Amino acid sequence: MEPSTAQTGGELRDRRADALGDLRVLPDEILCAILEELTPRDVARLACVSSVMYILCNEETLWMILCLKGASGLLQYKSSWKKTALNRENLPGKYIECNRGFLHFDGFNSVYLYRRLYRCHTKLDTFYVDNGNVERRGDVSLKDFRDEYDGKKPVMLTGLADAWPARHKWTTDHLLLNYGDVSFKISQRSSRKILMKFKDYVSYMKLQHDEDPLYIFDEKFGEVAPSLLKDYCVPDLFQEDYFDILNEDKRPPYRWLIIGPERSGASWHVDPALTSAWNTLLSGRKRWALYPPGKVPLGVTVHVNEDDGDVNIETPSSLQWWLDFYPLLADEDKPIECTQLPGETIYVPSGWWHCVLNLETTIAVTQNFVNYSNFEFVCLDMAPGYRHKGVCRAGLLALDDDGYEDVKKNMFCDEQNSSYSILSRREKRARNDEDGDDLNNERTKYGASRNYNVWKDGFSYDINFLSMFLDKDRDHYRSPWSSGNSIGQRELREWLSKLWVGKPEMRELIWKGACIALNADKWSKCLSEICSLHNMSSPLDDEKLPVGTGSNPVFLVGNTVVKIFVEGGLEAALHGLGTELQFYNILHEVNSPLRNHIPEVLASGILYLDDGTYTNLPWDGKGAPDIVIKSDLTRQKFGVDDFLFGVWDKMQFEDRNAEMPKQESVGSAGHSNIWPYIITKRCEGKIFAELRDRLSREDVTNLASFLGEQLRHIHLLPRPPLNISPFSDIEQDSGLPKVNGYVASSNYKSNMVAEWEIFMGTLTRKRKDVVSRLTKWGDPIPKKLIEKVDEYIPRQLANMLTIIEGNACKPCSWIHSDVMDDNIYMEPSCVSTSSETSDEGAQVDNGFSCGLSVNRDVKSWRPSYILDFSDLSIGDPIFDLIPIYLDVFRGDSYLLKLFLESYKLPFAINNSKNESTESDDKFGRLSYLAMCYCILHDDDVLGAIFSIWDDLRSADSWEEVELRVWGELNNYKGFP
Repeated sequence: MEPSTAQTGGELRDRRADALGDLRVLPDEILCAILEELTPRDVARLACVSSVMYILCNEETLWMILCLKGASGLLQYKSSWKKTALNRENLPGKYIECNRGFLHFDGFNSVYLYRRLYRCHTKLDTFYVDNGNVERRGDVSLKDFRDEYDGKKPVMLTGLADAWPARHKWTTDHLLLNYGDVSFKISQRSSRKILMKFKDYVSYMKLQHDEDPLYIFDEKFGEVAPSLLKDYCVPDLFQEDYFDILNEDKRPPYRWLIIGPERSGASWHVDPALTSAWNTLLSGRKRWALYPPGKVPLGVTVHVNEDDGDVNIETPSSLQWWLDFYPLLADEDKPIECTQLPGETIYVPSGWWHCVLNLETTIAVTQNFVNYSNFEFVCLDMAPGYRHKGVCRAGLLALDDDGYEDVKKNMFCDEQNSSYSILSRREKRARNDEDGDDLNNERTKYGASRNYNVWKDGFSYDINFLSMFLDKDRDHYRSPWSSGNSIGQRELREWLSKLWVGKPEMRELIWKGACIALNADKWSKCLSEICSLHNMSSPLDDEKLPVGTGSNPVFLVGNTVVKIFVEGGLEAALHGLGTELQFYNILHEVNSPLRNHIPEVLASGILYLDDGTYTNLPWDGKGAPDIVIKSDLTRQKFGVDDFLFGVWDKMQFEDRNAEMPKQESVGSAGHSNIWPYIITKRCEGKIFAELRDRLSREDVTNLASFLGEQLRHIHLLPRPPLNISPFSDIEQDSGLPKVNGYVASSNYKSNMVAEWEIFMGTLTRKRKDVVSRLTKWGDPIPKKLIEKVDEYIPRQLANMLTIIEGNACKPCSWIHSDVMDDNIYMEPSCVSTSSETSDEGAQVDNGFSCGLSVNRDVKSWRPSYILDFSDLSIGDPIFDLIPIYLDVFRGDSYLLKLFLESYKLPFAINNSKNESTESDDKFGRLSYLAMCYCILHDDDVLGAIFSIWDDLRSADSWEEVELRVWGELNNYKGFP
């Protein structure tokens, strides 16, 4: 215990030294940051250590952070954040200190805590009441808006909401009366999804004294309260939105209901994907501050991840910025400002920084959109790489010194000859004014002379200027995708493809965007060369863009499908095509029934570019063309009939890559001008992903039986002989029994255990860092289960094979690995004549036509084809159940049961150990094996599991998750 504070010479002695001990050397902001990393229980205990710890540990802002850090789901505020946090810990009521007053101590002061306390209680009644300097306009025509403001500068518009019912109905009292029990999403600085019933949120607003209060920022308000959508409409000026061509479930979030109390607001940011936005205020007052693109506000730091281009913004809260940073600005550095009044609509152009502070309780609606003026910027933001993303947001400050010089040297060079050094991840540095003069004199070359979008350092928010910073070595299909992008890679291609088909009048603009985001011009040239060699008709305009949802460029040309293999680099592409061709070869040799449900292969080969000249070589997967041999990608002798890049070599290649950093992976770099390809016959019908919501229950049950039958054919297909030498790194890790120092004898053709070598070795590598991988994926995987995963998964994974006398009591087979909803084709099974145009025949959907005339209506669909065998591998057939059950069946156990009834193959040679799910031998439970494979999977399979069965987020053990998800497998005995 610290000694009591004594008064000496009329002055109070600082109690900090006695109360903190060695921690007294740390500033208060560091101490508070440390406390934020503790659990609520630990902070409550630490408050009992000393008087200063009591003060630090009872700060309301700290308890708000602790509570929100661990919160998810429905939140109910309990008059203070400490009470709310401890209540969520399920502590007995006597420990929550409902009636106990706070202790007070003299001899302590903290400027840091005082400033936080001041921000919590400051009032904004007279805070910036002036109108500001954003232009206000009423009765603006669409032509005037596009000429003067669209993509150029902000404007405050009046009169757009005068006729909305929301103008009078959206008040706190009215919403409370009609939507009190509706749960809305709460915005806070956390990746977790937090909801509050509106009546609880109103209660929170009245009680809180937070420096950065929670506010409703809900993009799903139209789903939870559909009647709210009837209270407003999109103003005519903003009707054009290219994202509206996507189905509602496919388009990125675009509209939000915003409700917040005094002091709440949105901190400095640029809208996602460089979209533009309009925001209409229905009640209250908002203060806006804005900076043009590239002008980073004081106190804000922009970080760009070199791997995937994800942009992270470090910024103070909006209130803190106005109180602590705004007063430091010289007049010429101050932002563009305005106070928004009820009924007014502000337009924020693409790329503009903005910050919003609610001066009183406000209710607003906002929407982001893509139109003619910002379409290319949106495509640029989703292009692979990171340099351009930093420049779009931070201007030339995003470049390090060398990169800045490169821009000046290469500004007028041909794009293909330009070179730029990499972005610095350090905090952005300011440039001297004279450094920008050289660029400033030349900026008009890039159309940079419009309003606020040009700065004296030479930065221009112009698509031609910004496109210079694209990394030409980064490819859409081979580069990591930023988690911060508004849509995924597949969704981006679908969006552009639908625009291409649905808006032919815009094709010049769409093509420019596709070339920026997808390198569409490059792939179009490759396609033309392939078509020319095989005497195919040249692609029509409708066929210029790649389609499909896979990881490689796919084109539909007439009645054919052309797939160019690029994912993972040349060696990975060769293995993908080589394995697929080897599989088809065996399929035809044994005349498997599966042949009838796989697209017919028409041709395959390798295209390469050398000194500007394209050369096209046919290749059936056997041997290796000269260009491949010259590329030094062959490491063994081979015959002309050998599948050099077949499945066994592919598995070893992937195993070697698993051990190496991503940037050093084998075959991932170089050889960027060599492309393997395959041409198959085009299937009639539509992919299951497009039809899912239209299918009858009978159609889906038929699909389950179909998949069981086809997976049976895949798993019965003969495996190619294992005629490779064992690799020492694999044999040491796999945990399989060894014979004469190797995993098995040299007779690989007859020894089943040897065939498991690479499969188990690769899993063992994943086993080593399983905790870090799951931690990186994070929510919705429960943290407490991540902590228990090591004890759940066996340390010797070979035990899962139940090795007996040198043999595995499990079958080893071909596995597809990727039977998902976008790799299954359906064709019409019942069509009726209709005088009206049906959805299926009315248009081409994502580039796939179902082949129906426009006056025929599809009543039912039957499964017809399984696509995309480039991910083939050899291993445990249970592995194939993961994508089928989780992605295709969405966790429907009845469909899984139907699948198994049609599958009719055992998952183990001897199923006698599977008699009881309560057996102490967990290796006898098929559910256990499936769960282990889910945990060790390359993809975030667990994220899908805890999204489908969201109640399992509160599970106490992996066994509970296992039996809930995969329990149906334990009832399966196989069939003789």
